[in-house]
Amino acid sequence: MKKTPQASYSRVFCDTMKSHTARSMEISERLLSNEEEHNVVFSPLSIQMLLSLIAAGSKGSTQDQFLGFLNSKSKDDLCSFSSDLTSSILFDGTSIGGPCLCFSNGVWIDKSVTLKPSVKHVVDNFYKAALELVDFRTEPDEVRYQINLWAEKETKGLIKDILPVGSVDLLTRLVLANALYFKGVWNKKFDASSTKDREFHLLNGSSVYVPFMTNSKNQFVKVFDGFKVLRLPYRQGQDKRRFSLYIFLPDARDGLPALVRKLGSEYGFLDLHLPDELVEVGDFWIPKFKVSFQFEASKLLKELGLVLEGADLTEMANCTGEEKLKISAIYHKGFIEVNEEGTKAAAVSSSGDMGCCLMTIEIQRIDFVADHPFLFVIREDITGAYLFVGQLLNPPSD
Repeated sequence: MKKTPQASYSRVFCDTMKSHTARSMEISERLLSNEEEHNVVFSPLSIQMLLSLIAAGSKGSTQDQFLGFLNSKSKDDLCSFSSDLTSSILFDGTSIGGPCLCFSNGVWIDKSVTLKPSVKHVVDNFYKAALELVDFRTEPDEVRYQINLWAEKETKGLIKDILPVGSVDLLTRLVLANALYFKGVWNKKFDASSTKDREFHLLNGSSVYVPFMTNSKNQFVKVFDGFKVLRLPYRQGQDKRRFSLYIFLPDARDGLPALVRKLGSEYGFLDLHLPDELVEVGDFWIPKFKVSFQFEASKLLKELGLVLEGADLTEMANCTGEEKLKISAIYHKGFIEVNEEGTKAAAVSSSGDMGCCLMTIEIQRIDFVADHPFLFVIREDITGAYLFVGQLLNPPSD
C-alpha cells in the first residue's frame, strides 16, 4: 500500500498551521452555508494572509482582536509564520518539475501618506510586498485599474476586476492585496478520449448533462459514514511538497449542506477524513468544471467575531491632519478549472482603505461517481495547508 508521504517541520510551524486551518474551516463553513445556491471557490489562506498584513499596522484592542482571530501570540509570531509559509509552501515549483504556484502581495498607498518604518520593514522583509505610491485623490479610477491589472497579471489572467467599480474613490488612502495562483498537472492524467457526457443531479431535484472524466481503477478513496473522499495527487517536483485535490462526496444527493456544517463544528474534520491508500475502484467518474466566485468578506468576518469598523490602524501609516486609515471592505475572488490535464486555480484578496499502481487486498470495489453536489479542497499534504476550498453545485456545461 502506498500512503500519503510525511515530512518534518518545526513544531511551532505545525501547531500554528493547525490553528490557521481551524480558522480556515470556520470561514469556509460560514461562507458555504451562506451560499447554498452557488458554486463557490475561494482561498481562506489568502484571506488570512491579508489579515496578517493588516494586523502588522494595528494597535491596542484592534491588535488583540486580530491576533486572537488569527490564533497568534504576537505580531512578531504572525510575521514569522507568514514568512515561513511563503518560503516553504507558496513558491513556484515549475523549474523543479512541480506545480506552478505564485503568491504575491501588493500595497498601494496614497502619496500623501507614508508607511511607518516598522510596518515598511514588515512589508519588505516578511511579506515581500510590492509597494506603490499612487494618487487616490485625483486618479482613483486609474489606480483601481492599476490594481486590477496587477491581480490579473499575478493570476495569469484568471482573476479580473478584483476591485469593482466604486470600491476606490478620492477618500481612499491605502489598498492591500494578495494573489494566489496554482496550476498543477495530475500525477495520472485523465484520457480525454474517455470523457463523456453524464447526468449530474442538482439539489433541487433536476439534473444536467456535463462532461465527466474517468481514469485507472486504482485511486486514493476512502469510505466514511455518510460520505466518501477521493484524493487526486498532482505531479510532484524535486521538493518535499505534495499537493492534492480532494473531493468530499456525500452519499445522499442532497447531503452537501449537512457535510458542510461539519467543517466548523468538528475540529480537524477534513484532516481526519483523508484517504491514504490506493484501492481498486469500480465505477469512477469526475465532472470537468470551472468555477468563478467573488464576495466581500467583512460581513462574514464580523459574524465570526472580527469587527473591522473603527479598527485602530495608527501603527500602519502617518496620515495628514486628522485623517485616519480605515478598512472599508475586503474583496475576494477565486477561480478554479479542473480538466483531464490538471487544475488551474487562483484567488485574490484585497482590502480597501486600507505515482505507480500497487496491488490491493480489497475484495469489494468502491464506486466513486461524483454526479451530485460535493465539497472540494486543494491541500498541501505535508503541512496540511488548505490553499483553496469550494463546493460544486451545478457544473457548467461548456
